[in-house]
Amino acid sequence: MREALRGLTTRGRSFLAAAAAAGISAIVLGERDLLRVAVLLGALPLLAAAYVGRSRYKLACTRSLEPGRAPVGSSARVILRLQNMSRLPTGTLLLEDRLPYALGSRPRVVLERLGAHQASSVAYTVRADVRGRYPIGPLVIRLTDPFGLCELTRSFPSVDRLIVIPQVVPLPTVRLAGEYAGTGDSRARSVAVHGEDDAATREYRRGDDLRRVHWRSTARTGELMVRREEQPWESRATVVLDTRVYAHRGEGPTASFEWAVSAAASIAMHLRHAGYKMRLVTGSGVDIDAAEVAGEGVILDTLADVKLAQNGDLSVLVEQVRRRSDGGLIIGIFGSLTVAEAELLAGLRGNGATCIGFAIDSATWVSMTAGERTDSDREHAAAALALVHAGWRSVPVVHGSTLPNLWPAAARGSSGFAWRAAMAETVGGVIR
Repeated sequence: MREALRGLTTRGRSFLAAAAAAGISAIVLGERDLLRVAVLLGALPLLAAAYVGRSRYKLACTRSLEPGRAPVGSSARVILRLQNMSRLPTGTLLLEDRLPYALGSRPRVVLERLGAHQASSVAYTVRADVRGRYPIGPLVIRLTDPFGLCELTRSFPSVDRLIVIPQVVPLPTVRLAGEYAGTGDSRARSVAVHGEDDAATREYRRGDDLRRVHWRSTARTGELMVRREEQPWESRATVVLDTRVYAHRGEGPTASFEWAVSAAASIAMHLRHAGYKMRLVTGSGVDIDAAEVAGEGVILDTLADVKLAQNGDLSVLVEQVRRRSDGGLIIGIFGSLTVAEAELLAGLRGNGATCIGFAIDSATWVSMTAGERTDSDREHAAAALALVHAGWRSVPVVHGSTLPNLWPAAARGSSGFAWRAAMAETVGGVIR
């Protein structure tokens, strides 16, 4: 009963205050009719509190999310199903699901009377514009009397989580030269079937170990050739995401880092659907393999949580990738680079890996004076060229670029041509 009295609403407390005032006035004035009014005003909230306090509903609640993973900017539907497990009918129920601020205001739904063992469902929609994992719940049920004089709260302990994943955009189908290290129509398979006595060779690339030079093939072709290391028949790809906080600019969903995360998710999903064995490495220390059936969900869930690292170091990222590198295709999404940092990325070109880098000019995400913009463009162009000299195919990215338009540039034959063509498409000019 104490809990019920604490649950009196403003209306119920006003009734009690009016009853007290009427009772005192009746005593002072000697009016019996006024005393009867005071008794009636005081009895109503007390009876309401007794009614609500003695209500012992047995309710079961289940919550489902459609979908459980929602891309940034899309909506998800939350369905609540309540069932009255007792023989007594319920009164009108006010349902309120607790939500984080990023998903909007707390939804309040009125559920009409539930009969014995009757079930009913209600639904509402949430929308998130920022990646992350958001708790939904617990569900709070407010029990009230017909006059709204008393209100008690009951809650269910269960909490579900909505995962807001980065936007995944479809990419055109292109052939990435040198992409294969395994199955299908790959060159590795055609080489491997020759037998152990035949040397599997390819052209020398900057950064290759000179001890792997195959002199007989070099003499025959007139070009420096190196032995191709034996590889299993599978296509492998590593997506590298730069999370250095000072390499990205902008705020909120339109920041350069959000572009990079969306690009990493789109490329990973595109290559995974093409049959690649995927690996995701970030500057925040994440290093996951996604070869299993549930690998797609693992990648998207990881990218839903990835944050900028305050103490990010590109040399640590390079070492992390090299620690388990087994060739194949390496695609990096980098923020602003200096010439020295671009040269540092040459260390990823060992073991016959083909490296494609999306070099984001994060300075284009903020406003600058004409002089600052000129200096920034010069620094970015120098870093992009250094990336090309390090053996990467460099694809420049500026504010307003779309990944589907940039993706074909990653497939062009030479690193320098890919860089020049992408810059022409992105900036709208020709680099000489």
